[in-house]
Amino acid sequence: MSPLREKILITASNLFQTHGINSTGVDTIVAVAGTTKMTLYKYFRSKEILILEVLKKGHQDFQSWLNDQLTTNTKKPSEKIQKLFEFIEEWVTSPNFRGMGFIKASAEFPNEENPVHQLSSEQSRQFRQYISSLASDANIQDADGLALQLSLLFEGAVQAEQMKRGSGAIKYAKKAAKILIDGALAH
Repeated sequence: MSPLREKILITASNLFQTHGINSTGVDTIVAVAGTTKMTLYKYFRSKEILILEVLKKGHQDFQSWLNDQLTTNTKKPSEKIQKLFEFIEEWVTSPNFRGMGFIKASAEFPNEENPVHQLSSEQSRQFRQYISSLASDANIQDADGLALQLSLLFEGAVQAEQMKRGSGAIKYAKKAAKILIDGALAH
């Protein structure tokens, strides 16, 4: 990836996270990135394509980080599902936490036909599928059901922390997740 393309992507991501997607214009992005509209449009044909690329990169970065944490710090499949919310809590309470892109984007683009909303919905589904695969690997019978429950806890806690840092939502989501996971592993 070109360094300038990467800089535009990072700048847009930072601005979208701090000011909102719809509130951040292309003029602001190019000014902060120190480039021109022509250069931005060379790499991203439209603002919508830039938004989609920002969402893809953010989701991929989070998934890679989480997967690395689980792979490096756990041995057995049952440990991975049990440690899931420990690492999510670490991410949410880190100083760099700014929320989950697909949650914010779906709120700013509520029309289900919009490509940004569709990608957000797909990323939510992919994360739920990731949790389901962790549950399946741990021999949990209703892996999809547990994944839905845990993704609801995750998305709710992330939304609460986006609204008010230090709300404690992630701590309680982690406690609820432990109860759900322990119950699913016991069956």
